[in-house]
Amino acid sequence: MQMPQVRLQSQQAKISLNTTDATVNIQQPEAEQTIRQPQAEITMHTTPSKLTIDQTQAWNDMDLKSVFKRTEDFANLGKKSNLEGIARRVQEGKEMMEIENGGDPIVAQAKRIDERKLKDFAIGWIPSRFSVKIDYKPSNLEIDVNINAPEIKNTPNKPQVAYERGQVDTGIMQYQSLKVDFENLKFYGVNGFELNI
Repeated sequence: MQMPQVRLQSQQAKISLNTTDATVNIQQPEAEQTIRQPQAEITMHTTPSKLTIDQTQAWNDMDLKSVFKRTEDFANLGKKSNLEGIARRVQEGKEMMEIENGGDPIVAQAKRIDERKLKDFAIGWIPSRFSVKIDYKPSNLEIDVNINAPEIKNTPNKPQVAYERGQVDTGIMQYQSLKVDFENLKFYGVNGFELNI
């Protein structure tokens, strides 16, 4: 005897998922930097050295005087001799006025005149020591340095960010199904009607 059978064959549905990953691209441009170093400013001021040689005294000692110096010396000598002559004549006149007091003023005056010393002769063309005056002023150097600070300019750049969204695509890879089979299953109807299902 064959048993009636009902066979069920089912298939589950399957969902498909396709995923696209999100992408992030970050670029960081380098900062722009400019450095400028101005040159230092140097100022130099030099005062030249000065050498002065004065040999006027040496020329005077050698009797090589200028016209102005010789004229001045003659004027001083004349003034001195004039004053000495006046003083001598006053003294001699006073002695003559007082002749009654005794003595012999005329003889004394003649004797003084006779005893006048002659000027000593000296070599006049050799200058005296240190008659040449030397003066030296060394040069002076002034240096002024002005230091300039460096000029730095820094410009940062923002990062460049590129972003692409990810995506998920869904679909049905396999639909569900149910298959029903009957085996040895009969339907008996009225009047002896029989049907295989």
